[in-house]
Amino acid sequence: MVEQTGKVYLVGAGPGEVAYLTVRGYQLLRQAEVLVYDALVDGELLELVPETCIKFDVGKRGGRPSRIQTEINDLLVQHCLQGKLVVRLKSGDPFIFGRSHSEIQALKAANCDYEVVPGLSSALAAPLLASIPLTDPVLSRCFAVVSAHDPEALDWEALSRLETLVILMGGQRLEEIVERLRMQGRSPQTPIAIIRWAGQPQQQIWEGTLTDIVKETAMASLSPCVMVIGEVVRLRAYLQGGDNRRRATGDRDMPDPVLYTLSLETSPNFSAVQTPHSPLLSSPSSPLTNKTVLVTRSASQSGQFSDRLRQAGAVVIEMPALEIGPPSSWVELDGAIAHLSDFDWLILTSANSVEYFFDRLATQVQDIGALAGLKIAVVGEKTAQCLARRGIKPDFVPPEFVADSLAAHFPDSLEGTQILFPRVESGGRDVLVKDFSDQGAIVTEVAAYESRCPEAIAPEALAALQNHAVDVVTFASSKTVKHFCQLLQQAQGDDSWQPWLNDVCIASIGPQTSKACESVLGRVDAEAQEYTIEGLVQAIIQWLERKN
Repeated sequence: MVEQTGKVYLVGAGPGEVAYLTVRGYQLLRQAEVLVYDALVDGELLELVPETCIKFDVGKRGGRPSRIQTEINDLLVQHCLQGKLVVRLKSGDPFIFGRSHSEIQALKAANCDYEVVPGLSSALAAPLLASIPLTDPVLSRCFAVVSAHDPEALDWEALSRLETLVILMGGQRLEEIVERLRMQGRSPQTPIAIIRWAGQPQQQIWEGTLTDIVKETAMASLSPCVMVIGEVVRLRAYLQGGDNRRRATGDRDMPDPVLYTLSLETSPNFSAVQTPHSPLLSSPSSPLTNKTVLVTRSASQSGQFSDRLRQAGAVVIEMPALEIGPPSSWVELDGAIAHLSDFDWLILTSANSVEYFFDRLATQVQDIGALAGLKIAVVGEKTAQCLARRGIKPDFVPPEFVADSLAAHFPDSLEGTQILFPRVESGGRDVLVKDFSDQGAIVTEVAAYESRCPEAIAPEALAALQNHAVDVVTFASSKTVKHFCQLLQQAQGDDSWQPWLNDVCIASIGPQTSKACESVLGRVDAEAQEYTIEGLVQAIIQWLERKN
């Protein structure tokens, strides 16, 4: 027997969102058998690992309980020697204040194979995501990155002379940092930006000078943060475009970069301000630039929609309001599968029904020929695409992407037709079954999956709503509307959350979802004309254009 050889991968997680994880890091997380991760690693990344992966939260955040480094070293060695693929996931880059040296020493001493996978350091990503370039031909020909973990160990005289300074782990030492720089002759009017939770939905930015930043952030929690000190901070308004740019320059037209620099030096408009959320740096022409969109689809279904919104320039916060899982019992579905030859038509009204029906079919019947003679009708483009991925073309797709239109446009006579309808176990609409039955069809309904309300609201979504940092909330089903309200009610314990939606666009994928919005939330602002994800994106864009 060949002995299985383990390996440890020290992987940089980047600043937060999956979008900023390297392809190599993504691949390794999908294969991980053991995951050892730091406290600052975003929870979304933890969902990438297989269900069987063993996970260890080792802390490593200032002021919080953490495993000591020798225990972390022992964890890596222990599981590697057991032949496991171990991912040591570190925030940012493993070699930038990542304390990887000790872990590598321990692995080498135990003859464990290892590999270091780079990540995008917050020292570089945070300024970019805040629209602050670290270098500029006029304002900054160099920059330095330091950790404020031990201020006594730094040469503040040398640091004060640098054009741009990036400081990590300085949130609890801001006052000392400002005092040391000013004591070494740095101008009190030197701009400073503090970026908290860079690259994540709850990102916050404070902007000011060495004179006022301490006062302006006195009541705020700044950790974890990245600080940028230097004249390049003034470029933020310019790069974000729009009215901010014109106010900063005092000119209606785009200025020459050198003139722009000079005008900023005398601009009175720069003072300490807190930005509750900041969009990623994107073209001002992107239709959803500067807009934060809350997506309430289930975690397994939100990816494509979220990616499309990001392509349009939006900041996306995912708040799963549905959990999709198997039904409470397979008995009914298994019985129907055993008698497929008794049915004339199979009706599938969602991607979930396709996935769960065919996955269950594969466990009960080895030969796909069991579907011979059975016609298939689907509702919706995505449902048809899901079926196509399994190599099957539907016999009928109604012209409108709603179940209500299925019976009205059905190609065969329904009198005496035997129909198998795998559907959600509870909470689905009964209109389709009634329409078919009224026309003489014999409909057999079986539970193929269940959609439930998650146990708790996603923390980043709750924080964004509380801070009025959400511009649009999207709903792709009636259940997501109901569960959205249920999660907020549960989190707050009362109706105090309702004013959070006063200035928020309520966007719906179609008429039935809109009815739920009007019933529960009192209104719907944007409804997709084509009842698809792309249709919903276009409805949001059109609503914003009308509003502006």
